[in-house]
Amino acid sequence: MWGSGKKRSKVGKFIDKQGYSQEDLCAASKISRNTISKICNDPDYIPSRSTMKKLLNAIRKIKPAAEVKDFWNVKDYWDI
Repeated sequence: MWGSGKKRSKVGKFIDKQGYSQEDLCAASKISRNTISKICNDPDYIPSRSTMKKLLNAIRKIKPAAEVKDFWNVKDYWDI
């Protein structure tokens, strides 16, 4: 199983459950490998608004109803 024994964020757990890799997410979102790694492995990391937008656009190809609040606990999140 992918990610076994690793601390994962909600995004990391989501892609693991869907059978996608971080490389797949990089290609779909056009976000750098380092940033995707941080997003998937650091549950406390909150990316910039533009990065969230790119990432959500990629995730919505898998789950069209995905929202910011599904992945990040931000008080004042933006409608992306």
